[in-house]
Amino acid sequence: MFSGKINLSTYSQQNMVIWFIMAFQAGTLNTGGFLACHRFVTHTTGFATLFGSEIAQGHLTTAIGIVTVPIFFLVGNILSAYLVDRRINLHLKPYYTAVFFLMFSFVAIIFTLGQMNFFGDFGGEVSIAQDYTLLALLCLTSGLQNATVTSASGAVVRTTHLTGITTDLGIGITRLFSRAYRKSRNEEIKANWMRIGIISSFILGSWISASIFIYAQYGGFIIPLIICALLTYLSHSADKQAQEKHRLYNAN
Repeated sequence: MFSGKINLSTYSQQNMVIWFIMAFQAGTLNTGGFLACHRFVTHTTGFATLFGSEIAQGHLTTAIGIVTVPIFFLVGNILSAYLVDRRINLHLKPYYTAVFFLMFSFVAIIFTLGQMNFFGDFGGEVSIAQDYTLLALLCLTSGLQNATVTSASGAVVRTTHLTGITTDLGIGITRLFSRAYRKSRNEEIKANWMRIGIISSFILGSWISASIFIYAQYGGFIIPLIICALLTYLSHSADKQAQEKHRLYNAN
Protein backbone atom coordinates (compact mmCIF):
# COMPACT_ATOMS: atom_id res chain seq x y z
CA MET A 1 0.00 0.00 0.00
CA PHE A 2 2.70 2.43 1.08
CA SER A 3 6.24 2.20 -0.19
CA GLY A 4 7.67 2.15 3.33
CA LYS A 5 10.77 4.04 2.20
CA ILE A 6 12.13 6.98 4.15
CA ASN A 7 12.91 9.37 1.31
CA LEU A 8 11.11 11.62 -1.12
CA SER A 9 10.24 8.68 -3.37
CA THR A 10 7.32 8.22 -0.97
CA TYR A 11 5.61 11.12 -2.76
CA SER A 12 4.16 8.80 -5.37
CA GLN A 13 0.74 9.58 -6.79
CA GLN A 14 -0.77 6.53 -5.11
CA ASN A 15 0.57 7.37 -1.67
CA MET A 16 -0.41 11.03 -1.93
CA VAL A 17 -4.00 10.08 -2.81
CA ILE A 18 -4.10 7.79 0.23
CA TRP A 19 -2.71 10.54 2.46
CA PHE A 20 -5.31 13.00 1.19
CA ILE A 21 -8.08 10.48 1.90
CA MET A 22 -6.75 9.91 5.41
CA ALA A 23 -6.48 13.66 6.04
CA PHE A 24 -10.09 13.97 4.88
CA GLN A 25 -11.01 11.25 7.35
CA ALA A 26 -9.09 12.98 10.15
CA GLY A 27 -11.12 16.11 9.45
CA THR A 28 -14.35 14.13 9.84
CA LEU A 29 -13.20 12.55 13.13
CA ASN A 30 -12.20 15.91 14.60
CA THR A 31 -15.42 17.54 13.47
CA GLY A 32 -17.51 14.69 14.84
CA GLY A 33 -15.78 14.85 18.20
CA PHE A 34 -16.08 18.64 18.40
CA LEU A 35 -19.75 18.77 17.44
CA ALA A 36 -20.62 15.83 19.70
CA CYS A 37 -18.87 16.93 22.88
CA HIS A 38 -17.08 20.22 22.12
CA ARG A 39 -13.56 18.76 22.16
CA PHE A 40 -10.94 18.59 19.40
CA VAL A 41 -9.79 14.99 19.17
CA THR A 42 -6.14 15.24 18.08
CA HIS A 43 -5.35 18.53 19.81
CA THR A 44 -3.22 17.21 22.67
CA THR A 45 -2.18 20.75 23.58
CA GLY A 46 -5.84 21.61 24.01
CA PHE A 47 -6.36 18.74 26.45
CA ALA A 48 -3.40 19.98 28.51
CA THR A 49 -4.90 23.49 28.52
CA LEU A 50 -8.30 22.16 29.60
CA PHE A 51 -6.62 20.17 32.37
CA GLY A 52 -5.04 23.32 33.79
CA SER A 53 -8.32 25.19 33.48
CA GLU A 54 -10.34 22.49 35.25
CA ILE A 55 -7.74 22.18 38.04
CA ALA A 56 -7.87 25.94 38.60
CA GLN A 57 -11.66 25.73 38.93
CA GLY A 58 -11.44 22.89 41.42
CA HIS A 59 -12.95 20.26 39.09
CA LEU A 60 -10.49 17.49 40.00
CA THR A 61 -12.45 14.52 38.58
CA THR A 62 -13.06 16.26 35.25
CA ALA A 63 -9.41 17.36 35.10
CA ILE A 64 -8.13 13.82 35.64
CA GLY A 65 -10.52 12.50 32.98
CA ILE A 66 -9.40 15.12 30.46
CA VAL A 67 -5.67 14.64 31.01
CA THR A 68 -5.92 10.86 30.56
CA VAL A 69 -7.72 11.05 27.19
CA PRO A 70 -4.50 11.73 25.18
CA ILE A 71 -3.07 8.50 26.61
CA PHE A 72 -5.35 6.69 24.16
CA PHE A 73 -3.74 8.63 21.30
CA LEU A 74 -0.40 7.36 22.63
CA VAL A 75 -1.75 3.79 22.82
CA GLY A 76 -2.80 4.09 19.17
CA ASN A 77 0.73 5.25 18.33
CA ILE A 78 2.22 2.26 20.13
CA LEU A 79 -0.08 -0.23 18.39
CA SER A 80 0.79 1.26 15.01
CA ALA A 81 4.51 1.27 15.80
CA TYR A 82 4.37 -2.44 16.60
CA LEU A 83 2.46 -3.30 13.42
CA VAL A 84 4.20 -0.90 11.03
CA ASP A 85 7.32 0.92 12.19
CA ARG A 86 8.89 -2.10 13.89
CA ARG A 87 8.43 -4.24 10.80
CA ILE A 88 9.79 -1.55 8.46
CA ASN A 89 12.96 -1.40 10.55
CA LEU A 90 13.20 -5.21 10.45
CA HIS A 91 12.82 -5.04 6.64
CA LEU A 92 9.52 -6.94 6.85
CA LYS A 93 6.21 -6.07 5.21
CA PRO A 94 4.22 -3.71 7.47
CA TYR A 95 0.78 -4.85 8.62
CA TYR A 96 -1.17 -1.96 7.10
CA THR A 97 -4.30 -4.06 6.67
CA ALA A 98 -4.34 -4.87 10.39
CA VAL A 99 -4.04 -1.16 11.26
CA PHE A 100 -6.89 -0.17 8.94
CA PHE A 101 -9.06 -3.00 10.27
CA LEU A 102 -8.46 -1.84 13.85
CA MET A 103 -9.41 1.70 12.84
CA PHE A 104 -12.54 0.35 11.15
CA SER A 105 -13.43 -1.60 14.30
CA PHE A 106 -13.06 1.41 16.61
CA VAL A 107 -15.11 3.69 14.35
CA ALA A 108 -17.74 0.94 14.03
CA ILE A 109 -18.00 0.86 17.83
CA ILE A 110 -18.39 4.66 17.90
CA PHE A 111 -21.09 4.54 15.22
CA THR A 112 -22.99 1.72 16.96
CA LEU A 113 -22.83 3.17 20.47
CA GLY A 114 -23.84 6.55 19.10
CA GLN A 115 -26.96 5.07 17.55
CA MET A 116 -27.73 3.47 20.94
CA ASN A 117 -27.44 6.91 22.61
CA PHE A 118 -24.61 5.59 24.78
CA PHE A 119 -22.79 8.94 24.58
CA GLY A 120 -25.87 10.99 25.46
CA ASP A 121 -27.31 13.82 23.38
CA PHE A 122 -25.21 14.83 20.38
CA GLY A 123 -23.85 18.31 21.01
CA GLY A 124 -25.29 18.38 24.52
CA GLU A 125 -23.64 19.67 27.67
CA VAL A 126 -20.15 18.27 28.16
CA SER A 127 -20.09 15.31 30.55
CA ILE A 128 -16.79 13.52 31.04
CA ALA A 129 -18.70 10.46 32.32
CA GLN A 130 -20.55 10.09 28.99
CA ASP A 131 -18.06 11.64 26.58
CA TYR A 132 -14.93 9.86 27.87
CA THR A 133 -15.48 6.66 25.86
CA LEU A 134 -16.17 8.63 22.68
CA LEU A 135 -13.05 10.75 23.06
CA ALA A 136 -10.93 7.72 23.98
CA LEU A 137 -12.02 5.78 20.89
CA LEU A 138 -11.53 8.79 18.61
CA CYS A 139 -8.03 9.43 20.03
CA LEU A 140 -7.15 5.74 19.70
CA THR A 141 -8.22 5.74 16.05
CA SER A 142 -6.40 8.98 15.29
CA GLY A 143 -3.25 7.78 17.03
CA LEU A 144 -3.24 4.63 14.91
CA GLN A 145 -3.63 6.65 11.72
CA ASN A 146 -1.08 9.34 12.50
CA ALA A 147 1.67 6.95 13.58
CA THR A 148 1.07 4.70 10.56
CA VAL A 149 1.43 7.54 8.06
CA THR A 150 4.42 8.90 9.99
CA SER A 151 6.20 5.55 9.82
CA ALA A 152 5.26 4.88 6.20
CA SER A 153 6.52 8.27 5.05
CA GLY A 154 9.71 8.37 7.10
CA ALA A 155 8.29 11.01 9.48
CA VAL A 156 7.66 13.59 6.75
CA VAL A 157 3.85 13.31 6.65
CA ARG A 158 1.16 13.88 9.29
CA THR A 159 -2.55 13.64 8.56
CA THR A 160 -4.44 14.05 11.83
CA HIS A 161 -3.37 17.58 12.78
CA LEU A 162 -2.21 20.58 10.79
CA THR A 163 0.28 22.48 12.98
CA GLY A 164 3.33 20.48 11.91
CA ILE A 165 2.35 20.20 8.25
CA THR A 166 1.66 23.96 8.07
CA THR A 167 5.08 24.66 9.61
CA ASP A 168 6.68 22.33 7.04
CA LEU A 169 4.82 24.18 4.27
CA GLY A 170 6.16 27.52 5.44
CA ILE A 171 9.71 26.14 5.52
CA GLY A 172 9.20 24.46 2.14
CA ILE A 173 8.00 27.67 0.48
CA THR A 174 11.10 29.49 1.73
CA ARG A 175 13.34 26.70 0.43
CA LEU A 176 11.96 27.19 -3.09
CA PHE A 177 13.58 30.64 -3.17
CA SER A 178 16.83 29.60 -1.51
CA ARG A 179 19.95 28.87 -3.55
CA ALA A 180 21.02 26.29 -0.98
CA TYR A 181 18.13 24.03 -2.06
CA ARG A 182 18.38 24.56 -5.83
CA LYS A 183 19.34 20.92 -6.47
CA SER A 184 16.36 19.57 -4.53
CA ARG A 185 13.85 22.14 -5.83
CA ASN A 186 11.72 19.59 -7.72
CA GLU A 187 11.41 17.39 -4.62
CA GLU A 188 10.47 20.40 -2.51
CA ILE A 189 7.74 21.34 -4.99
CA LYS A 190 6.28 17.83 -4.68
CA ALA A 191 6.46 18.04 -0.89
CA ASN A 192 4.73 21.43 -0.83
CA TRP A 193 1.90 20.22 -3.05
CA MET A 194 1.52 17.24 -0.73
CA ARG A 195 1.31 19.56 2.28
CA ILE A 196 -1.24 21.81 0.57
CA GLY A 197 -3.25 18.72 -0.40
CA ILE A 198 -3.31 17.39 3.16
CA ILE A 199 -4.37 20.75 4.62
CA SER A 200 -7.07 21.15 1.96
CA SER A 201 -8.31 17.57 2.42
CA PHE A 202 -8.55 18.01 6.19
CA ILE A 203 -10.54 21.22 5.77
CA LEU A 204 -12.76 19.64 3.11
CA GLY A 205 -13.44 16.65 5.37
CA SER A 206 -14.37 18.98 8.22
CA TRP A 207 -16.62 21.09 6.01
CA ILE A 208 -18.52 18.24 4.35
CA SER A 209 -18.86 16.14 7.48
CA ALA A 210 -20.07 19.10 9.58
CA SER A 211 -23.20 19.37 7.44
CA ILE A 212 -23.80 15.63 7.76
CA PHE A 213 -23.15 15.52 11.51
CA ILE A 214 -25.56 18.41 12.10
CA TYR A 215 -28.23 16.48 10.22
CA ALA A 216 -27.44 12.85 11.11
CA GLN A 217 -25.67 13.43 14.46
CA TYR A 218 -23.78 10.26 15.47
CA GLY A 219 -24.85 8.76 12.16
CA GLY A 220 -22.28 11.06 10.56
CA PHE A 221 -19.55 8.66 11.68
CA ILE A 222 -20.61 6.51 8.75
CA ILE A 223 -18.20 8.65 6.66
CA PRO A 224 -14.96 7.64 8.42
CA LEU A 225 -16.39 4.12 8.78
CA ILE A 226 -16.71 3.82 4.99
CA ILE A 227 -13.23 5.27 4.47
CA CYS A 228 -11.69 2.80 6.95
CA ALA A 229 -13.51 -0.06 5.21
CA LEU A 230 -12.20 1.12 1.83
CA LEU A 231 -8.61 1.41 3.09
CA THR A 232 -8.83 -2.05 4.66
CA TYR A 233 -10.12 -3.54 1.41
CA LEU A 234 -7.52 -1.82 -0.77
CA SER A 235 -4.68 -2.82 1.54
CA HIS A 236 -5.89 -6.42 1.70
CA SER A 237 -6.20 -6.54 -2.10
CA ALA A 238 -2.66 -5.16 -2.46
CA ASP A 239 -1.40 -7.84 -0.07
CA LYS A 240 -3.09 -10.59 -2.10
CA GLN A 241 -1.63 -9.26 -5.34
CA ALA A 242 1.84 -9.13 -3.79
CA GLN A 243 1.48 -12.71 -2.53
CA GLU A 244 0.35 -13.91 -5.96
CA LYS A 245 3.32 -12.19 -7.66
CA HIS A 246 5.66 -13.78 -5.13
CA ARG A 247 4.09 -17.20 -5.72
CA LEU A 248 4.41 -16.89 -9.50
CA TYR A 249 8.00 -15.69 -9.16
CA ASN A 250 8.93 -18.69 -7.04
CA ALA A 251 7.09 -21.03 -9.41
CA ASN A 252 9.23 -19.80 -12.30
